[in-house]
Amino acid sequence: MNHELNELKEQILQCTKCELSKTRNRVIFGEGNVNAEIMIIGEGPGRDEDIQGRPFVGKSGQLLDKILAACGFNRTHHVFIGNIVKCRPPQNRVPSPSEAAICMPYLQKQIELIDPKILILLGATSLKYMVGSEYRITRDRGKWINHDGRLAMPVFHPAALLRNPALKRPTWQDFKNIVYKYRELVDPAHKSDHV
Repeated sequence: MNHELNELKEQILQCTKCELSKTRNRVIFGEGNVNAEIMIIGEGPGRDEDIQGRPFVGKSGQLLDKILAACGFNRTHHVFIGNIVKCRPPQNRVPSPSEAAICMPYLQKQIELIDPKILILLGATSLKYMVGSEYRITRDRGKWINHDGRLAMPVFHPAALLRNPALKRPTWQDFKNIVYKYRELVDPAHKSDHV
């Protein structure tokens, strides 16, 4: 990990700027390749993440890993996974606007230092805080959005797929489009058995 990213990690791990710091077990900095061309942005850590100190390790994370594997991607090489907030909101509630506002500069700095070409925005909260509250996940999922010179694609959150399996088909279409874009921008020879 480069020096600046290490410094940022130390800052984030010590952060007590909002109330979430009082109820968390662990701060979730993020995980993956710090030189990844794809950055996945979720809402915030849940119970399993708060216990283990890693992003997306519960049922949603297991489904995300299956989707990534079908695309020929993995956490070690292709992606870095972060969240809008780094600490678990109690009862897994949605982060408040003030909590998100306090934590977002950390995420923006991560994006700047990792410098991915593609952002995958998981779910409504990530979409709202990353590109604006006028966006709607049901209407705008699967569409490329230009975000500060990077391509961002909102997709349904894996938790939504677990609640409503009918969302799996459109989500798979969105991820296939991400693979096509990855081949166009990063690696024309990128292999996936399914795309």
